[in-house]
Amino acid sequence: MTKPTFDVLTIGNAIVDVFSRVEENFLSRHNVTKGMMRLVNETESSELFEDMGPSTRISGGSGANTAVGVASFGGSVAFIGKVKADELGRVFTHDTRSAGVHFDTVHATAGPGTASSLILITPDGERTMNTFLGACVHLSPGDIDEAVVAAAKVTYLEGYLWDPPLAKQAFKKAAQIARAAGRLVSITLSDSFCVDRHRDSFLELIRNDIDIVFANEKEITSLYQVEHFDEALQRVRKDCAIAALTRSEAGCVIVKGDEVHVVEAHPVDKVVDATGAGDLFASGFLYGFTRDLSLVQCARLGALAAAEVISHVGARPEIALNAHAKANGLL
Repeated sequence: MTKPTFDVLTIGNAIVDVFSRVEENFLSRHNVTKGMMRLVNETESSELFEDMGPSTRISGGSGANTAVGVASFGGSVAFIGKVKADELGRVFTHDTRSAGVHFDTVHATAGPGTASSLILITPDGERTMNTFLGACVHLSPGDIDEAVVAAAKVTYLEGYLWDPPLAKQAFKKAAQIARAAGRLVSITLSDSFCVDRHRDSFLELIRNDIDIVFANEKEITSLYQVEHFDEALQRVRKDCAIAALTRSEAGCVIVKGDEVHVVEAHPVDKVVDATGAGDLFASGFLYGFTRDLSLVQCARLGALAAAEVISHVGARPEIALNAHAKANGLL
């Protein structure tokens, strides 16, 4: 087996996030459900944008955020995702590469523009995402670089990208390549609504091709259609080698066979914006995992990264996570 070039490869939506602070009545006026992600068309996105107040533009996308987090910890990481050769596509490419992530997916020259997500932040720090997927839906099996997949210790799949048929095929191709190369495959379930749409196919994928599942409490209980977290925990431990289950301020639970590790959340003075908490948790966990740290150490790194990202606006770290982890005695 050749030595892996990358610690982690993430595959997901390439999106430019647009953040704006809003009051609670803004959500009701636009009939959006607080704390969830909904897909919007280009017209809806434009109408929302026009009604928003001042905004901040930051490159994002769940899997891309995780990749940037791994790089911030000092890991070697690649990202595969589709953008168009337009202004937002250039912004995304620059931001991602400058963060230390290998990103070489060919840009689309036709079709819809680069994806954007209008993220509405209410006074309690909760975020509601209104996403125009644009070029993202055109990620296809042809965009999967076999050499990059085979060279990564862990390939991380973003559940949000399970919607478009071609992207689903791309995921399956990547999983097959990783398996053939003796690498590991992980997935984040992304959103409880996403789980509701794809429960059966998610379960099939997890049982056959996934080594590590990342999910929050709502997502994992939705996956198994159970009311209580403990019921879902018992189910997932039978379906996957490792499950990393986050519970917001209650911390996380890591399950591996008969092992169950409960790890506290890292303290944070104030939750400013919850966007990217799960993405950055995964980055810390995967960074530790690819360095053969214990599952508890991996979870603590994930909790540290999640705490950093929710303390400011934006879903990518504002400080070097490697130095931050060392300062907190975690590396």
